[in-house]
Amino acid sequence: MADDKSSPQKSYGRKAIRPTLKPSSLMDEAPDLVGVWQARVVTLFPESFPGTLGLSLTGKALQEGRWQLHTHDLRGFGVGKHRNVDDTPAGGGAGMVLRADVVGAALEEAQSHARGQWPILYMSPRGRRFDQPMARSLARCSGVTILCGRFEGVDERVLEHFGVQEVSLGDFVMTGGEIAAQAMIDATVRLLPGVLGNAASTEEESHSDGLLEHPQYTRPAEWAGRSIPDVLTSGDHGKVATWRREMSEKLTQERRPDLWDKRKDRD
Repeated sequence: MADDKSSPQKSYGRKAIRPTLKPSSLMDEAPDLVGVWQARVVTLFPESFPGTLGLSLTGKALQEGRWQLHTHDLRGFGVGKHRNVDDTPAGGGAGMVLRADVVGAALEEAQSHARGQWPILYMSPRGRRFDQPMARSLARCSGVTILCGRFEGVDERVLEHFGVQEVSLGDFVMTGGEIAAQAMIDATVRLLPGVLGNAASTEEESHSDGLLEHPQYTRPAEWAGRSIPDVLTSGDHGKVATWRREMSEKLTQERRPDLWDKRKDRD
């Protein structure tokens, strides 16, 4: 997304213009802003971005230059007249595998913009499960490059060569990594300074302290014969805090015993 030169977003970083031999997509028209967190996505479907990342608070922060999003089209690095990006699996088997030379060239292009702490992640069902601590860790980085897989996966050699970390959203399989990448970027970007506007919002939500979030209520005071718990309208902030904590612990024990056990082990 192009920068509005008259907007105050320049205060979030200084421009660092780097030459490139590759034409940029619409989202790449803005030059890199030094000191601004970036997500670079290597994908066969760059048109799927920004997607939901361009909406609501993440979209507003993107327009303001609080973070940047760039895509790298795998097809542009394809081989031959037809820009082939995949081939049959070595040793036989169903499906196709993304080629190491194609993916490698795309990652090299993406990493030419990297600075400081900048991991390369590959969305894969065999990877480490993504969680809130990982989102916090990524938010502390300068940026992240995310490889979105397709077909039967990616040639293992390119993952080894670049030291790519495999990450999964959970124990299920999707047709590609684009949706998973958007979910992971969203969870990370909302933790960046100024994106949510109220830092306290991230301190009391689910997984912020290894617990699920307590129930939330708002107006009307009574709806469908159900009332807001009296403690929440008592005006006693100490009692409210205690109730919320107790409810968080109760919900975590009931719904996510795995989280509760992990928390007990940590304590």
